[in-house]
Amino acid sequence: MTTAAAGSPRTYQVRTYGCQMNVHDSERISGLLEQAGYVRAAEADEQPDVVVFNTCAVRENADNRLYGNLGHLRPVKDKHPGMQIAVGGCLAQKDRGEIVRKAPWVDVVFGTHNIGSLPVLLERARHNAAAEVEILESLDVFPSTLPTRRESTYAGWVSISVGCNNTCTFCIVPSLRGKEKDRRPGDILSEVRALVDEGVLEVTLLGQNVNSYGVEFGDRYAFGKLLRACGDVEGLERVRFTSPHPKDFTDDVIAAMAETPNVCHSLHMPLQSGSDDVLRAMRRSYRSERYLGIIEKVRAAMPDAAITTDIIVGFPGETEADFERTLDVVREARFSSAFTFQYSKRPGTPAATMDGQLPKQVVQERYERLIACVEEITWAENKQLVGETVEVLVAVGEGRKDERTGRMSGRARDGRLVHFDAGSLAGQIRPGDIVHTTITYAAPHHLNADGEPLSHRRTRAGDAAEAGRAPRTPGVLLGLPTIGAPAAPPAPTTGCAAH
Repeated sequence: MTTAAAGSPRTYQVRTYGCQMNVHDSERISGLLEQAGYVRAAEADEQPDVVVFNTCAVRENADNRLYGNLGHLRPVKDKHPGMQIAVGGCLAQKDRGEIVRKAPWVDVVFGTHNIGSLPVLLERARHNAAAEVEILESLDVFPSTLPTRRESTYAGWVSISVGCNNTCTFCIVPSLRGKEKDRRPGDILSEVRALVDEGVLEVTLLGQNVNSYGVEFGDRYAFGKLLRACGDVEGLERVRFTSPHPKDFTDDVIAAMAETPNVCHSLHMPLQSGSDDVLRAMRRSYRSERYLGIIEKVRAAMPDAAITTDIIVGFPGETEADFERTLDVVREARFSSAFTFQYSKRPGTPAATMDGQLPKQVVQERYERLIACVEEITWAENKQLVGETVEVLVAVGEGRKDERTGRMSGRARDGRLVHFDAGSLAGQIRPGDIVHTTITYAAPHHLNADGEPLSHRRTRAGDAAEAGRAPRTPGVLLGLPTIGAPAAPPAPTTGCAAH
């Protein structure tokens, strides 16, 4: 039995579905639970004391996936009295008490606006032996004030805003995440510096629509200023951001990207469709000409920029001519990568009830043609890099075949995935270190570098990875219960010993 014995800390496991925002929210959930006295369960542990599902509501079958997983856990919980199950995230915000009605063995349901309540809700559910459902309609505290257990020693997410003011007809996010709320620049930069102090080399600024940042305090140029301010953070080597909306993209952001040395020349900007008629039906307030104009300006300022995108195929009413226009824009834009999706109904969105829902076979056929078009272009773009020297930030988990091939993997500054041979440096290169290497082979989705690395730089992020130390950023926890014995106070240190 793995439920905690008296006096021992309770274990937890977080299962995450969905976007980068959810991944980062799960880091906060982990940080909250650990500050409250829980410890992370070993990966092989099939019966942690607390299982938290951080859900996504974007996909049509998101609820089927959740309830299927909850069903699998029911007999496990029945055999382990004291085990708790919590459901949070976008699907919890949408379904609310329906989750407990369908799965009465769930102990806690919490929404996107009150992540910080989770330890209290778990304790209350245990004490009362009854399910606790708490869904707030608006943000309680900005999530980044919560403690966070980072998953990476070398790269970190930093939220600059939450929520979205757009009304895209296919998207349910605004109704679940709420209106855009912006953090103050000083708070963002403090978190960035805290991560760098922990050894992190790369930061990704995160928001539902990052380049509308500043709308809440009336500065439409705030995002470009924030990028430039990141350039002044000593020790921060790479800055990325996701995702901007074309309607809010301003020339000052392009200038900031080009003129700030640590801002990477990579841009992920969703297209969704190349057809102006479909964009209008999606309520995307830009047209293909505007989109391509932004790309042209980015490439004029940064010829080496790698541009990636999101594309939806089969939106209601999409004609063959509409789809062909999407292919035309893909060919003109020359993306280095594209995340492609078949349209699926999101319950609660305007698009779900639109006329002209397309047959599955039509959507599938177009999707396959889009994939072929994208891969032809990405392969051609990648081939141009053969013989070029790239800087690679060594990563964990990027190369699924690394163990079999003997290679290591990481990301170039432009975001491309690089598999490289460590050569005589095998065993010396750690995740978080920096290598320079020469590209020898290109595929549609990755690059290979099979020669000896030209250089290897050991970093503080690599030191942290070698020591198994995960970065943590503190938050403000007021009145949250702790589980288990309190931690011993730290030994006093002198000014010298603290460095």
